Amino acid sequence: MASWGRPENSRLIGKRVQRLSGADKATGKAKYTFDINRPGLLYGHILRSSVAHATITHIDLSAAEALPGVKAAIPLIEPGKRVRFEGQEIAAVAATTDDIARDALRLIQVDYDELDYVVDMEDAKEAGAPQIRDDWEGNQSEPRVDERGDLEAGFAEAAVEVEATYHAPVQTHVCLETHGNVAEWDGDNLTVWASTQAVFGTRQNLARHFELPENQVRVITEHMGGGFGSKFGPGVEGVTVAKLARITGAPVKLMLTRKDEHLVGGNRPSMTQTVRAGAAQDGRFVAYDMSGYGTGGIGSGAGFTGPYVYHVPNYRTEKSAVAINAGSARAMRAPGHPQGAFAMDSLMDELAEKLNIDPLEFRRINGDSDARRDRIRQAEYTLGAQEIGWHRRNRVPGSGTGVKKRGIGVGCGLWGGGGGPGTEARVTIHASGAVEATTGTQDIGTGIRTVIAMIVAEELGLRPQDITVKVGDTAPGLPSRGSGGSQTIGSVAPVIKTAAMAAKRKLFAHIAPMVEADPGNLRAVGGRIRTESDLRMSISWKEATGYLGMETISEGGEWDENLRVGDTAGVQFADVEVDTETGLVKVIKIVAVQDCGLVVNRLTTESQINGAVIMGLGYALLEERIMDDQTGKMINANLEDYKVPGTMEIPEIVSIAYDTDRKITGIGEPPTIPTAGAIANAVYNAIGVRIRELPITPDKVLNALG
Repeated sequence: MASWGRPENSRLIGKRVQRLSGADKATGKAKYTFDINRPGLLYGHILRSSVAHATITHIDLSAAEALPGVKAAIPLIEPGKRVRFEGQEIAAVAATTDDIARDALRLIQVDYDELDYVVDMEDAKEAGAPQIRDDWEGNQSEPRVDERGDLEAGFAEAAVEVEATYHAPVQTHVCLETHGNVAEWDGDNLTVWASTQAVFGTRQNLARHFELPENQVRVITEHMGGGFGSKFGPGVEGVTVAKLARITGAPVKLMLTRKDEHLVGGNRPSMTQTVRAGAAQDGRFVAYDMSGYGTGGIGSGAGFTGPYVYHVPNYRTEKSAVAINAGSARAMRAPGHPQGAFAMDSLMDELAEKLNIDPLEFRRINGDSDARRDRIRQAEYTLGAQEIGWHRRNRVPGSGTGVKKRGIGVGCGLWGGGGGPGTEARVTIHASGAVEATTGTQDIGTGIRTVIAMIVAEELGLRPQDITVKVGDTAPGLPSRGSGGSQTIGSVAPVIKTAAMAAKRKLFAHIAPMVEADPGNLRAVGGRIRTESDLRMSISWKEATGYLGMETISEGGEWDENLRVGDTAGVQFADVEVDTETGLVKVIKIVAVQDCGLVVNRLTTESQINGAVIMGLGYALLEERIMDDQTGKMINANLEDYKVPGTMEIPEIVSIAYDTDRKITGIGEPPTIPTAGAIANAVYNAIGVRIRELPITPDKVLNALG
């Protein structure tokens, strides 16, 4: 049976190893989709709807087609069809330069029959609001109801109750690299360089659209600059660029603009939930009744968790989605969890205060709904409280002196991420001593290349830089799952591990007669092959592989359930400073204690935690899509008015990778979940006034204090 072995025996697993691609990224050698420039390359752009809701009555492409340098202009919607949000695709062009393509868009004539629209979620719920979706009756979906236990009996047992409404806004995807592709045809064979989280999923979608066998479509992702759940398929832009390339007979590059990215690149749905909750005098959470909704724009993906993390024996929830004339939601780093965690952790603090119980003790009493996670989380509470200095928090919220008040808060999260079967991989050993590890997964910026090299190098007694890792290409025909749900490492690592083991066994079997040893007695250590029983028998790795002669060893692996673990628990503590004159919230320190199974690369793991915390901080204090109900447009679709954390906002982050066992799980998403709740509770502890709506901006702080 495969095993990751004992930590004291690991040379690489669990250590801090710099990324193999680090130098290439720092020097600009690494090729992102934007950097792909093929001979004869054309530039594509998409004309988008300038109105929120309308019927297209006429599209005239003739002036754009006549512009010198324009090689193609195509419609993306037919007259008579409706556009349902600002930014929806109307037409596309390909031209010899980026500027000419942009000029061509301005020459396309589009006639609209404008219709009533609604971009405010509360207005959309009203009877008589403009109908947005054809498949719903009204703009609110049928509620999903979930219940357990006896709610009435729970409230009868409650000594205290809290009734509150919590709100979180729409958060748009702000990937550093926008969505985009470069497409090139060779006869009926299509090659696409894509900024995607799923090279095989993108291949499948393109093959289906163009009615091609999948082996006639190749998708390559050498490097990509962020996806966070928004880049699983080719999207309209991917299909469009392939159409333009086929029409023109030339390669075409089409990258979304920053404004496009805000409008159509996906978003995290909003959340509004009204909760009535009760707790017994001894601190047990006994009843939870919640009704909530959120908007995913014209999509139906609005959802959030609740009740969340903590054990509640009696509950009823009712959740629905509300459609508005805005771009559709897509999966976004831990979909549904940050919204639910913010509301639940705020509620936990409010109940604790009514019971006059320390909020951390209240969480300990109620525990996690899962026994394994609860054991881990209790230990995380202790670690995090010690690191943040929980004893320093205000016993009475808002009791600090001075204009700038400090406060400390806590939040929790849970996630899956254990991966699953479906990935194929091969480890190849050449007679020259070269080793290749190949699989179809994509490195979306999280360092899976380095992790693969570490696993193979650990097994073969080599250095990570001795391993050539080939990922992000469908050509070798080794499929892999998409990089979503923190599934990548849990899906890839076991297959790479077992492939490396199989290749090593075959090498040992081949060379054993030459060195007069039993294959089972051979070990690969420090770039050499030796026998365990006689340390004097030792040959270099290259000498050993030289015995292969003209042969090459290439072995596949199998996904092994015993090498991964299913879910994770995380706890975060926030220390904030609130200026009561300006309302500005400054986060001083975040302590993130994150269960992460077996840590493969500790440096990358801590980096993932840091990045997730920064995204959670943006959600808590800065980010919000603002829709103008007078025009139906997003008025902050840029990086000047849509605020994301910069160097001045990022606090000290203490990332504690809590090693729970010797099994793999993913870490990309869980550390972003607890951040907003921890910060909101810290703000309350600082100023003594509860703010139940994200982001916690200065105006909300001042209004609350007033």
